[in-house]
Amino acid sequence: MFGANQDQSVEDGATAIQAGRDVLITQTGLSYSEVRDVALDVFRANFFQLAGPAMETAKARAQEITEDFLTKLQQENPNGFGKGQDPDFQHALFTVQREYARNGDKDLGDLLVDLLVDRSKQEQRDILQIVLNESLATAPKLTDSQLAVLAMIFLFRYTQSQWIGNHQILGEYLDRYVLPFSSKLVKNDACYQHLDFTGCGSIEAGEAPLEHILDHHYSGLFLKGFEQSEIVSREISIGLDSNFFIPCLNDSSKIQVRANNLTMLNQNLNNHNISTEDQEKIIELFSMGKMSNPEIREKCISIRPFMETVFDSWENSKIKSFTLTSVGMAIGHANIKRLTGEFASLSIWIN
Repeated sequence: MFGANQDQSVEDGATAIQAGRDVLITQTGLSYSEVRDVALDVFRANFFQLAGPAMETAKARAQEITEDFLTKLQQENPNGFGKGQDPDFQHALFTVQREYARNGDKDLGDLLVDLLVDRSKQEQRDILQIVLNESLATAPKLTDSQLAVLAMIFLFRYTQSQWIGNHQILGEYLDRYVLPFSSKLVKNDACYQHLDFTGCGSIEAGEAPLEHILDHHYSGLFLKGFEQSEIVSREISIGLDSNFFIPCLNDSSKIQVRANNLTMLNQNLNNHNISTEDQEKIIELFSMGKMSNPEIREKCISIRPFMETVFDSWENSKIKSFTLTSVGMAIGHANIKRLTGEFASLSIWIN
């Protein structure tokens, strides 16, 4: 048993704890208010001094963006409050405060908050953390139109939804992910030259027409179908199996192969242990009666008229030749998430 003498000597800033029995100490990290105070201290210590009302405006904006970030952090990643003690994260936070203090653009502020929350989820220095740090510094150099361009290139060229099984779902998808950006796309070369300059991507020699991209990802939506007699004449042993054949989406008098694209078709064939002979015949049928690019364009516009503007912008600008870097992907991803509320994790594309 320990003695009864419990005299203590405590250094400045330390905490004295006395108890007659065991003591349990739990480390809970920084609280919301503590992180807020740290964040604002970082801003005051690093932001250059402006004169008069300009400094008051900058301070107010810094406080606003800090509150917005902490609110979203509490919702999406409460464990991220511990990042307030990390020097690299403080630097990232100050980047957001500084850029928002300079211009006060609310849309940009929301985008930076989304990027910073994603940054808070990274526990170690890896490629994703580095990309997010760079994205925080790059996004403020871009216009709203350039941010929209990155979102659309990322959505069409680098993502694919497995749930688009008919034209109604395609229309809903376009409403959610394309309509918010459709009127912001621009055709001038300077837009894409600047995106290249800022490290968001590069202008390639080749072209990727939007119709071709849609056909590649969602071929099943743009088929003209075939007669049921094709299954008999080709001697497909599984017959009109509903796992692989459905009424044609574009002509109910015909049928089509049930698949969004060739990759998904191959997966389905393998999952059902279909013979090699039948697989080859079904894949041939999947390639029958595909719509041409003009027909795909016309179909999409009939589903959602605003797609006419998107197709026109894509065809008559460098967007069809622009590929994204990891930074461009991160900014495009964050811009989509900003307006739609949720999206798949960025780590799917950058890891």
